[in-house]
Amino acid sequence: MKNLSISKYILMSAMAISTLSSCETTSNYEEELPSVANIAVTNQDFSTLEAAAVAGGVAVVLSNPNPGDVSGDYTVFAPTNDAFARLGLNENTLGALQKSFLTNTLLYHVSNGNLLNSAISADVSSTSALGIDRRFVTRDGGTYINGSKILATDVMASNGTVHVIDKVMIASGADIVQTAIALQTAQVFTSPELTYLVEAVLYADLAGALSASEGSPSFTVFAPTDQAFVDLGTALGLTFTKPEDIRQLPVEVVRSVLLNHVIANDGKFTSELSEGAVSPLGGDDLTLGAFTNGTLTVTGLGNGGEVANMVIPDVQTTNGIVHVIDRVLLPNL
Repeated sequence: MKNLSISKYILMSAMAISTLSSCETTSNYEEELPSVANIAVTNQDFSTLEAAAVAGGVAVVLSNPNPGDVSGDYTVFAPTNDAFARLGLNENTLGALQKSFLTNTLLYHVSNGNLLNSAISADVSSTSALGIDRRFVTRDGGTYINGSKILATDVMASNGTVHVIDKVMIASGADIVQTAIALQTAQVFTSPELTYLVEAVLYADLAGALSASEGSPSFTVFAPTDQAFVDLGTALGLTFTKPEDIRQLPVEVVRSVLLNHVIANDGKFTSELSEGAVSPLGGDDLTLGAFTNGTLTVTGLGNGGEVANMVIPDVQTTNGIVHVIDRVLLPNL
């Protein structure tokens, strides 16, 4: 990883401080570090993050010292514009997210105190401002926080440290079933998603098995989008226009298909998944493609070689990791 030069941030921040006297020297300006929030304001690569911080109500918080830590500092893992774009988001489309979800997502990127690059390693975890731990992974010479690659480190601010990442991190704070329900009921996106999946889970009576309880296993789950189920209906010669239409299929078929999307492997982020075969709870082995640009493709034996792509990877739940995909993974039915 490399240290990102902040000279342009320092200069632009200092120019904006009207209380400084015009007779002060350039060296005095350069001694003024910008706040965490001002780093986003003064760098065009973080314009979506800046807009998200304002919309999510955390811009003022990150402009001031941290009252929750004796150091007065924050550590922020800052997604670039490209990171938001991977979710189809920019400063003009953040309205697709519910404000409460946006705020929690931003807080998931923040922690108390200064966590410098020198203290980051694969055996270290970091607790976010949401109280949810994030874990560090090393792979192919890079370092990841969850499934997000750390692109640059130790950007120093007046109230903490910024590390730049290539994907937005998401944590639901709920188990797999409740996470899917949150996506289904517009608690996350203003236009609901995963409505067919939730209906299928209820129809197949799998909600209990995928809910968190004391001592329950942790899963990696590939969660097909609504359009993926609609496409499945078309491929089967059926018309799916509403979630209840999934009940046109025999319940044992739906159950087998759903279990073909669940792997009992302690919940793996994309950074922890490897190319090759993996065994789901039901059906036949799935094939994972190469780890490319932070995601992997997935193929079911019954998909005729057509791959599923990750639409929203690395959603952390309390009992596993969910990767939203664009195709239903079929066993050899």
